[in-house]
Amino acid sequence: MPLIKDRPWWRPLKKVGPVTVAYVDLSRDRTKEAWAWLDRSERARYHRYLKAHSKREFSLCRGALRAILCEQLGCPNRELHFETNEHGKPFALLKKAQAPIDFNVSHSGSHGLIAWSSRGRVGVDVEERDAHRNLDGGLQTVFAPREQAELARAQGEHKRRLFFDLWAMKEALVKALGVGLAQDISQFELPKSIVRGDLVTDVFRFPRQKIQWRLQKLGNARYAAALAFDENQ
Repeated sequence: MPLIKDRPWWRPLKKVGPVTVAYVDLSRDRTKEAWAWLDRSERARYHRYLKAHSKREFSLCRGALRAILCEQLGCPNRELHFETNEHGKPFALLKKAQAPIDFNVSHSGSHGLIAWSSRGRVGVDVEERDAHRNLDGGLQTVFAPREQAELARAQGEHKRRLFFDLWAMKEALVKALGVGLAQDISQFELPKSIVRGDLVTDVFRFPRQKIQWRLQKLGNARYAAALAFDENQ
């Protein structure tokens, strides 16, 4: 299989501590190239998607993920497989044993991100900055009281950017924790420095947990994005 440098639809984005993040360009239809990386079960999953954009998102993200992991693990693609934990977070298997690498994938609109590390758990999230999104609907299901208050004070474009930035950061933390919907993201608050926009990186602890997570903003004007990883590793 081709090496990472030959994949035209994705590229390295950022290195943060032990974690590397790649950007996947989902606006380019390179499904034919990505298809070559998929195994039989993934190709069957591809065909179950009803919408063309869903097929493109899945194939491009999974193809890039396979290319990355094969290079990082030094293995042929045929030996790489995926399973999920009890909450649905995927992990890699190499020759039927869990591979010594953690990864996470997110996509929204025409943007995809893949994060990976051989030192502890990672979570990544990307949210396209949708100009038509109702920013006041359902705030209680996503944001804690202080975050809601900060959003209420914000106006115009600043409010839109803050909304998606906070949402991406909370999602990245939950994905790093690996518990899926078992964690209500409205029940924890992000660090004040992050909420107020003073910093682009800070540390975070879930209530009643000792693990310290590093939280990092990654987005730009087109999309909000965030990375979370376990600092205790």
